[in-house]
Amino acid sequence: MSAQTNKTKSRALDGLTRKGGTALIFAIAAPLIGGLLLVWQAWTLADVLGRAIELGEPAAALAPSILLIFGLLLVRSLLGALGEQAGLSGAETIKLHLRRGLMAQLLARSPRAVDTAPSGVAAAAIIDQVDTLEGYFARYLPAAMQAALLPLIFGAIILPLDWVAGVLFLITAPLIPVFMALVGWGAQIATDRQARALSHLSGRFADRLRGLLTLKLFGREAAETAGIVEASEALRLRTLKVLRIAFLSSAVLEFFAALGVAGIALYVGLTFIDYLQLRSSPLSLQLGMFLLLMAPEVYNPLRLFASHYHDRDTARSAMLEIEQQLGNPSAEAPPLNDIAPRQGPALALRLAGVTLRTPDRMASVALDLSFDVPAGQTIALLGPSGSGKSTLLEAIVGLREHSGEILLDDRKLAQWPEGELRARSFLLTQKPRIIHASLAQNIALGRPGATRQEIESAAARALVSDFALGLPDGLDTLVGEDGVGLSGGQAQRIALARLFLRDAGLILLDEPTAHLGADMEQEIATNLLAYARGRTMVIATHSEALAARMDRAYRLTGGDLFATPLPKTKRGVA
Repeated sequence: MSAQTNKTKSRALDGLTRKGGTALIFAIAAPLIGGLLLVWQAWTLADVLGRAIELGEPAAALAPSILLIFGLLLVRSLLGALGEQAGLSGAETIKLHLRRGLMAQLLARSPRAVDTAPSGVAAAAIIDQVDTLEGYFARYLPAAMQAALLPLIFGAIILPLDWVAGVLFLITAPLIPVFMALVGWGAQIATDRQARALSHLSGRFADRLRGLLTLKLFGREAAETAGIVEASEALRLRTLKVLRIAFLSSAVLEFFAALGVAGIALYVGLTFIDYLQLRSSPLSLQLGMFLLLMAPEVYNPLRLFASHYHDRDTARSAMLEIEQQLGNPSAEAPPLNDIAPRQGPALALRLAGVTLRTPDRMASVALDLSFDVPAGQTIALLGPSGSGKSTLLEAIVGLREHSGEILLDDRKLAQWPEGELRARSFLLTQKPRIIHASLAQNIALGRPGATRQEIESAAARALVSDFALGLPDGLDTLVGEDGVGLSGGQAQRIALARLFLRDAGLILLDEPTAHLGADMEQEIATNLLAYARGRTMVIATHSEALAARMDRAYRLTGGDLFATPLPKTKRGVA
């Protein structure tokens, strides 16, 4: 990771820090207050020892000071516990804010966008990578603030009392961050690799789990299992390498901290036996004990900083991985569009020189398509599989990139606010989304808030009631994710029932009668045409019988569009 990238990630983390609120401020301030109380406690303890040993004061005279020591210890412990809890609370607030922003960015994108991360990788970024930021906000930031301020505060207090000890502290303390930074360069590289390996493994596992049935059918389950085991082993080795570097960083700190404490102890001891005379006045027992008590405490913030230094590298790597997969996490999340159904007149549709290409833009799907659909007309698109019918329907509602012009009510597609376009149109794909819920709840996705009577009416018009009556709980029967437990035709009819809860001005249906018998197809067509009166409807289909009942039909073949004559006896509603 370059220095510029590190600065960028640090700025992004700093921007998120402000979202932690007062909880994070308290988490940072509590250790600093505790450090000041520590100086008071150490001085009081040294005073008690000096009065007891040098002056021989009785325990009764020392009792108030001893009680003060225990009181300070209790307050410091309480501050530490509250500060730790506040840090966790602030980190959770930041993680929640970041996850909401990333989800909003993800949902604002077109599901057909070529740069959209696979679902497994996106889930790993939003869940796993965001979760790794907790250590940075809850532990690293408070530790970094302690390491930056407390040694200087301690040195400023000690220097007037004993210049030798103050100079020793001021010389040895800065060496620790310098050597930690040297070790940290290698730690950052290893952490970046570990973050990429974690995202790769999470995405691979999620994708293979989704395609488990296909892998079993083609006999690839053993090979994919071996691949996941291999990726897991690679992640384990990278994790151990990161931990090895982290332990090395801690060892460097402990070495210099031990040297500093040993130097203070040697100075105090030699001064007490009059072997070393660097002071203008004798070293009292109270001051000597105070220096010995404070010596490890001067390095303790640095020791704590070293133990959490790795959290910063992990957070930077996580932010880099999030940006690579989901975009800039510090960008303001776009507001989610209100796509609730809205009433409105039928939308006229016009295509002028529209060319559709594959997502990689390497091949053309359809070339220079042009046709008009007046408001309120019903149109059929015929053509073999792969001719581009589905792609064309998705392009009409902005889900596919295209060249040329698509106009709705003489407004270019790009000029339509996305929320308004989604609210005024309805697209039924060949593989509709069915969630793990009841049949009624799946139908109600067409218009949340629909009454039970409206749901039942929509189910009847889509012929869902025909098979729901044979289920144990009727429309309240639960179905599995992606329609597990339903046939293809049943899932299609549930999705089609959502249409009858809408008041769309433009209806786009992709094979709405696939998997249905001839009689059921005609009944569905009758209900669709009755619903479509006063609305614009375009149906992509292989069924000549369904196309014959539309106002007009076009045949999409070889990337070109041709008008197809319809038998007059079959047009209209039967």
